[in-house]
Amino acid sequence: MTFDRQFAKFKIGGAALAAMLALVGLPGVAQAAKSDGCPGGGFTVSGFSNGAVLGTSGLKTTAQASLIQPTLTVTGRYNTFDITSDSFAVRNYAFTGVANPEDLTGGHRTTVFQEKTPDHRGLVLNGAMTVEIDGDSLVITRTGPGLSMQIQAKDCAAGGVFQMEVERGDGTATRITHVLAPGAFFYDNPNFRARQGDVVPFKDTTIAVTPRINIGNDVSAKFIARDSSQVATRVDDPTCPNPIQTRTGAINIVKHCGRVSKWDVSSGGRLGFVTGEDATEVAPPPTVCTHKCQAQNQVQGQSVILGAPFPVPTESRLKPDLS
Repeated sequence: MTFDRQFAKFKIGGAALAAMLALVGLPGVAQAAKSDGCPGGGFTVSGFSNGAVLGTSGLKTTAQASLIQPTLTVTGRYNTFDITSDSFAVRNYAFTGVANPEDLTGGHRTTVFQEKTPDHRGLVLNGAMTVEIDGDSLVITRTGPGLSMQIQAKDCAAGGVFQMEVERGDGTATRITHVLAPGAFFYDNPNFRARQGDVVPFKDTTIAVTPRINIGNDVSAKFIARDSSQVATRVDDPTCPNPIQTRTGAINIVKHCGRVSKWDVSSGGRLGFVTGEDATEVAPPPTVCTHKCQAQNQVQGQSVILGAPFPVPTESRLKPDLS
């Protein structure tokens, strides 16, 4: 059943209602968020010309292109963000600060990303859009000539809560730029620098500690996040050279701006972010996956958690803010 037919069937007194369709299982999102961080979680999606608001758990429906407005608004109990409908750029990703045992914000509304913008090099998403909602999980997919994008999100206070997946018909990579909101910043985690090269246990094997770039702020002592990629490579920015001292006294130059990260994501790869303990665990990278990457494709199992200092030392903060 298409979205416009469904809307027509359930339009009551001029108010648009989203009807519940057959229950469907949704792909896992990044590393699974802890279940105690998600009670009461669930998204609504608005931004349709007929005024509909989608938010029924178990819903899977298709919105025809003519109904899709330029901006969609995704609202959850714990997370909110906007989506530019013809590119799937994400704007104003925020944690609401609603009380939760896993809350990282200290009860403050915390905007983490000002934008997450893919460069499609002239291609646009102009087809119908599929929306799937199941409990605290959301999957939105849209296509255009030579292009497909999917956003997966979980409405949770911590854990793996978001990822963006892109596929191009020509098989080439897509440059995705993350810009943090004012007040948030990237930093070279000194806890990882202090242990660089150490070998620590992971499940039934071991792994060496490598440097880690995290996201923090000066408001919430518990808040910590990191970019999480799969089949993607971070692009160094030579305009933001940061000298970071290692445990041996040597200096490493980290070419990364304070509020910007750029990634070349392979066709079928993904770029998301994780928060809390998931952001400071010492674990191997996820396995290679280039289509509908699910939880089993991500790092799972026991790992060493190195944490992060608060406040973050000035010398660990990456500068300047912008390229």
